[in-house]
Amino acid sequence: MLQAVNQSVIGTMFAAALVATVFAGDGHARGVLPQTQAGVEIVDRTEGRVLPIYWHEGRRYVVGRPGNEYAIRVRNAGGNRILAVMSVDGVNVITGDTASPQQSGYVLSPYESADIAGWRKSMSRTAAFYFTALPDSYAARTGRPENVGVIGVAVFRERVRPIALDEYRRKDAARAEGQSAPAPAASAPAGANAAADTMSQAPRERLGTGHGRNEASYASYTQFERASDAPTETITIYYDSYENLLAQGVPVASPPLARFRPNPFPDAGRFVPDPRAQ
Repeated sequence: MLQAVNQSVIGTMFAAALVATVFAGDGHARGVLPQTQAGVEIVDRTEGRVLPIYWHEGRRYVVGRPGNEYAIRVRNAGGNRILAVMSVDGVNVITGDTASPQQSGYVLSPYESADIAGWRKSMSRTAAFYFTALPDSYAARTGRPENVGVIGVAVFRERVRPIALDEYRRKDAARAEGQSAPAPAASAPAGANAAADTMSQAPRERLGTGHGRNEASYASYTQFERASDAPTETITIYYDSYENLLAQGVPVASPPLARFRPNPFPDAGRFVPDPRAQ
């Protein structure tokens, strides 16, 4: 597995995993999922907001806006490390291989959050995720369009090794001397789903995830042994445009009227420049 301080971690069965930074939001209304081991949010990086999760026929959905960059935010809700093997459109986000739960993933320390914002290109660079038309998606452009429109996170617990009796005694002595601190408590998800608009519209071209701009994202390896061959849990989130999800009967709320607010001080020059010629 790969690991980096305040960065990402990549891993295989006995290797390292990638760990990313940032904070996990609270509340089901903001998109965090009620999972026992991990929480997942989809963050629209362009608009700076967590996308709401909508439930329909037992599935989770988010609305993607074409052209907007996004990140997958994963939160470890437990007191032990986890491995999160992640896929977008049926493709592993680290290796680019057709996704399998047994492939490389990101390792998260207890109660840690990480943002995975792109396809990993090296130990220091990623290509940004962005919502785009299906033909422009990375999966379609590499000949694998069948699973476009879905994000998956397979979560594995770490195998716990027995601790020798003298180690227990040392830890007990340390506690007695006040040298050890308890782990922070995981925040409980709360909230409700957004209201729905039941109008039906004709479906448009499906969304996929593109292979975007090159960004700095550092990672290193860490050792991780899975406690089981099968994931503890698999979190699946489907995505598409507002119009397409509405046509499928997904109870999505109306999109925001405005994506940005004007900035009164957009860092202009010291003096007013001449206007451009018409």
